[in-house]
Amino acid sequence: MNDSNETIIHQGKTFTQIDYTEKNLQNREFLNCEFIGCNFSKSDLSYNDFMDCQFKQCNFSLTTVVGTGFKDATFIGCKILGIDFSKCNKFLFSFLFEQSHLDYSTFFGTKLKKTKFIDCSLKETDFEETDLTSSVFHNCDLSGASFVRSVLEKVDFRTARNFSFDPAVNKVKQAKFSALNLAGLLYQFNLDIDYDG
Repeated sequence: MNDSNETIIHQGKTFTQIDYTEKNLQNREFLNCEFIGCNFSKSDLSYNDFMDCQFKQCNFSLTTVVGTGFKDATFIGCKILGIDFSKCNKFLFSFLFEQSHLDYSTFFGTKLKKTKFIDCSLKETDFEETDLTSSVFHNCDLSGASFVRSVLEKVDFRTARNFSFDPAVNKVKQAKFSALNLAGLLYQFNLDIDYDG
């Protein structure tokens, strides 16, 4: 552990199979690093910065990220359950999520413009008041995900499934949908939709 407030910088390193469970990491900057199969479950990563980092098959269940910076962070095949991203550093905040589980996480009030979610599970994820302009939900499960007062302009929902939100309380201009998933916009009317024609 680092006793002083001096920041430790890690650049271009690969961390493999490291167990950070319930550990507290402080005053670290990770630049262009790769984390493979690491466990951050219930750890405290507050006030650390991860820039241009890749996380593969890592576990972030219930990780604390207060003031944490993620700039151009890529998560592939990760378990990211119950994380409150709304507490992250707002100035270092850009992601790519692929084949990851983000169930029960919250992005409340954040700016996630042009974020790609590819083959992800986003069950019960909170996107209230989130700016998702031009983001993509490719083949994502949005069961129970919450969109209220969210900016969904130009968002691509064409291959997303199980989403439901009210267009009257969200900004949805030029959002993309497939004819097969439009029912998610009509749920509040409690309609019986026949898909067999």
